[in-house]
Order: sequence, then structure tokens, then C-alpha cells
Amino acid sequence: MVTKEIARTTAPAVPARRSPRRRRDGRAALLYLAPGGILLLAMLVYPIYQLVLISFYDYGQPQAVGNAPLVFLGFGNYVELLENLQFWEVLAKTLGFTAVCVVGSLALGTGLAVLATRVRAWARVPLFLAALAAWATPAMAGSYVWLFLFDADFGLVNEVLSGLGFTGMANHSWTFDTYSTFGLVAAEVIWCSFPFVMVTMYAGLKGVPEEVIEAAYLDGASTWRTTWSITLPMVRPLLTIATIQSIIWDFKIFTQIYVMTNGGGVAGRNLVLNVFAYQQAFAGQEYGLGAALGVVMTLLLLSITGLYVRSQRRSAGWV
Repeated sequence: MVTKEIARTTAPAVPARRSPRRRRDGRAALLYLAPGGILLLAMLVYPIYQLVLISFYDYGQPQAVGNAPLVFLGFGNYVELLENLQFWEVLAKTLGFTAVCVVGSLALGTGLAVLATRVRAWARVPLFLAALAAWATPAMAGSYVWLFLFDADFGLVNEVLSGLGFTGMANHSWTFDTYSTFGLVAAEVIWCSFPFVMVTMYAGLKGVPEEVIEAAYLDGASTWRTTWSITLPMVRPLLTIATIQSIIWDFKIFTQIYVMTNGGGVAGRNLVLNVFAYQQAFAGQEYGLGAALGVVMTLLLLSITGLYVRSQRRSAGWV
């Protein structure tokens, strides 16, 4: 079977010993990358160090302006955070919201990327222009546009649904119920983020050799078998990148939730971790507790992305 031969040829080979020339090229690449790497480390390491440091202190507004001494709490802020039932509730909502946004962005972006590879240029160009226009829209502006479209009194969506016979949708509030609010925000987030997935996956799909696909079809492989055994392994690295970027972006969503729910919804029913951290650190002037929450979010993001990368590497036979 051609598909079996292709799958066998795409399996990772045992890496050969690096030649002296390759080692020299590697050292030269490191030297060229060193200035940018040092600058990047300075911009990342020092803020993270300060974040971790503040999380160990009772650091509020009096300490920030110098009217009170710093009090070392050790892991006191972390203990207080982990004992807060609202933190666990917000964490569960954040994970669910992130999962919906990531799956939606990947599904819509990948589907449109496949569509773009099968249509002519006159249809593909407007498709990409429309997608890039959504991607280029600022998060705050896009949030207000979606709020206007779904407004209970003047929204176009309610007017259209009422005109189609759904009379119960007249003056319907999309931002009152917890789940409908999260759904509305998730739709706006997917609308803003799917173009990145679409462009990334389109580039990967166009990089798959056509003769390989044709050989699989001639060998009698179905479309599903060809996609699963040939196309997916070839675009897996780009799919991994798109997934990791989506997880990072959607897990730390702030603007859309803050704008569309007016700071977290009624009684905080639509809080996510980033907005919760903002409320604790700035609205509540508990900067130490907010810093502890920031550290926890960073560790969660590293864990989620690390587990995903590890699972992808194992399934692809990279390790």
C-alpha cells in the first residue's frame, strides 16, 4: 500500500552524528541569536522574578506608596488563594471557556483552510481578506461591535430572529445568563482568532506534495484515510503551534470578558482568571495576592502547553 509506504518513510530516522561543520554552524547560529536572546530573557526573567517576589509579601496600596513596611508572608498569599472557593470556581470556568474557544478556533480555521485549498483564486482572495479583517480588528472595538449586534433593544440579531418567526427572541438579553454570556464572548474570541489558524493551516496544507496525495488515491485510499495517515502527520507541527498559541491567547483573555460582561458579569458570574486577578490586585489593592494568582496562571499555562506538546510528540513518534 502506498499509504503504508509513505507512513513508513515519514517515520523519524535515527539521528546521525553531527559533523564538525554542523557543529560550527550551530555555534555561529547561537552567536547570532545571542543578542536577541539576552534581550528577550531580560524582558521576561526580570518581570517574572518581580512577580514571584511580590507574591511572597503583604503588598498593598500602603506598601506601594511607602506608607507601610513590607511584611513577608512566605506562601501565605498562595494558601489564601487556594482556600478561596471563588478561585476554584473561576478556574473551572476559565478552563471550560478556554477549551471551547480553542476547539472552535481550530475547527473553524482548519475548515476554512481546507476550503481555501479547494476554491479558485477569485473566491480565495475575498475569503482571506475577510478573515484578515477580523484578525486586524482591535479586541475592544470588536467587543463593542458584538455587543451592539446582540443588544437586547437595538441589536440586529434579535431583529432578524424575530423577523424569522422566533418572537421569543425580541428584547432577549444575551448577556444576562451565565452560559449565554460566555457563549457570546467565546463566539467573539473565535471570530478574532480563527484567521491565525486558517492562515497557518493553509500554509501547511499547501506544503503537502500533491503527488503523494494522488498516489494514495490511486492506491485506493479513502479521503479519511489519506487525511489521517498522510496530511495530518505532515501538518502536525503547524497544528501544534496553532494549538499552543490558541491556548495561550484564550487562557489569558481579558479585554473581551471585561468589556462584554462589564467587568465580570452580575455578581462575578462571568469571571475568568485574568479578570479575577485584576480585581484582586488593582480593584482590591491586594497586589501580593494578585501576583500570587499571576504566578499560578503562569504555571498552569506552562503545564497545559507542556502536556499538550508532550502528547503530540509521543503520538507523532518524535520521542
